[in-house]
Amino acid sequence: MSYDATYAEPKRDAFDPMANPALFDGIRGKRVFAFLIDVLFVAFFSFLAAVLVFFLGVFTLGLGVFLYAFLWQGVALVYTAVTLGGPRAATPGMRMMGLEMRLWYGARPYALLAAMHVLLFWVSVTLLTPLVVLVSLFSDRKRLLHDIVLGTVVVNAHALPRA
Repeated sequence: MSYDATYAEPKRDAFDPMANPALFDGIRGKRVFAFLIDVLFVAFFSFLAAVLVFFLGVFTLGLGVFLYAFLWQGVALVYTAVTLGGPRAATPGMRMMGLEMRLWYGARPYALLAAMHVLLFWVSVTLLTPLVVLVSLFSDRKRLLHDIVLGTVVVNAHALPRA
């Protein structure tokens, strides 16, 4: 049995802030506005889902009303998993602000990672207070705590090399 060295090569970091500073120019402000835009989208979809749950509650004689307890959380989780984990690697808010998310070695995120990203964001902000976003002030790639833990990077889409 022979050993194939092509599978043993380590992955290299694809986003060097020193080599390509345009990737990280204005990221913090753009992420804030992208978040606010996405909150509006989630609120809209939560309203639509609330109407659906109302009718479900009528047809199930009140049992469907229990879905209201987790409605906006479920909508936000599905919204992020589908959009951020999709082929564009960005939520609609991120696309409007010209941002994309990538894994540290350059690959696009997948749906499960996108769902974990939003869950870890809310857990970290809830448990560690919103001051956790100050981590981006000390990160060379302007990453937040949940980005560092999951190995993701948010970059300017226009500065990405296209294949």
